[in-house]
Amino acid sequence: MKKTNYFEIIRRFAAIAAMSIGLGSGSAAYAQAYSWVMGPNGEGLTRLGSLGGDETVTFARAINDARQIVGWSSTAAGKTHAFLTGPNGASMTDLGTLGGENSYAYGINNAGQVVGTSDAEFCCVNRAFITGPNGTGMTAFLPTAGAQRDPYSVGLGINNTGRVVGYSTDNIRSHLLITGPNGMNRLDTGFQEGVASAINDAGQAVGTLSPLEEFTHHAFITEPNTATVTKLGTLGGSESHATDVNASGQVVGWSRTAGGEFHAFITGPDGAGMTDLGTLGGTVSMATGINDAGQVVGYSTKAEGAEHYAFITGPGGTGMTDLNSLVTLPDRLTLSEAQGINNSGQIISLSGIAPIPEPATYALILAGLGLVGFMARCRTRATINQ
Repeated sequence: MKKTNYFEIIRRFAAIAAMSIGLGSGSAAYAQAYSWVMGPNGEGLTRLGSLGGDETVTFARAINDARQIVGWSSTAAGKTHAFLTGPNGASMTDLGTLGGENSYAYGINNAGQVVGTSDAEFCCVNRAFITGPNGTGMTAFLPTAGAQRDPYSVGLGINNTGRVVGYSTDNIRSHLLITGPNGMNRLDTGFQEGVASAINDAGQAVGTLSPLEEFTHHAFITEPNTATVTKLGTLGGSESHATDVNASGQVVGWSRTAGGEFHAFITGPDGAGMTDLGTLGGTVSMATGINDAGQVVGYSTKAEGAEHYAFITGPGGTGMTDLNSLVTLPDRLTLSEAQGINNSGQIISLSGIAPIPEPATYALILAGLGLVGFMARCRTRATINQ
């Protein structure tokens, strides 16, 4: 009889959760962090503000071709709310919540429709949300279309027809979430395990498959406007993760190499092939975004130390440049993680001053803390109700 490895199940759930709330915002491990927007050569470097609270709790997550930025920030009341800015990070707007205390924005299209997740008005439940153009209104959604209905959901990406990707979860298994236009009509069955992280205007979604019984991760791309997935392979190692896709279907993310390192990768059109982007001299690099010219952004370690440094490549993923070589930051800050790039070459990045753990370790820390917090809240509520 096969024994159930509960530790491995928890580890796998933690890694999947970190795909959306951890590895893309690793600066939670920093003693101090800020968010910035800049041009492709570092020009116009601007630090984002906050929603009235601490600016070190502002995390930029996506930028569109209208130069609007979304993410989350601290309010004057000490809560965390999703935000939308005007062009170039100006005039940050609080998008509110779905009735709970906190919300987080992860994706935006060129019309300004925003997706993310928010606390619901009742305890311990988070719902994916979608807004109208320019962030107007916030509507909860989890299209079922015959799929199982998980209590928690997150919208991670949205294309210009309003097709949304993300995941839903029952706290043990995470299931792909891929919708039709304007977040309607779930295309997937709701039972395919993993996370869909981005989608292009052709309807090609990318992300990571994570079947619990396999104990590994596979980057994937879908056929246009379907949930039919094709695995992308690896850089010679045991796992890969896809984070973004451009108009031609070039996919970026990271993979374990044959030598056991984590390296950023780029594929050819429609996910064909996988090319190692290398590192800035260290053993870890991760690609977080790509534009239609094939410029890739992300972060990498160097030959010494565990710190991460934001990078940008040339068109087609050629070369890897430390963004810190293009700018001068105040207060000895370092651009640590580039989070996204638009078709004008504008980049959003986080900065920090403390080391970050290795990817797998950090995923466990962040998602594990979230899971512990969730269990504690629910246990407290159960005690009160007794």
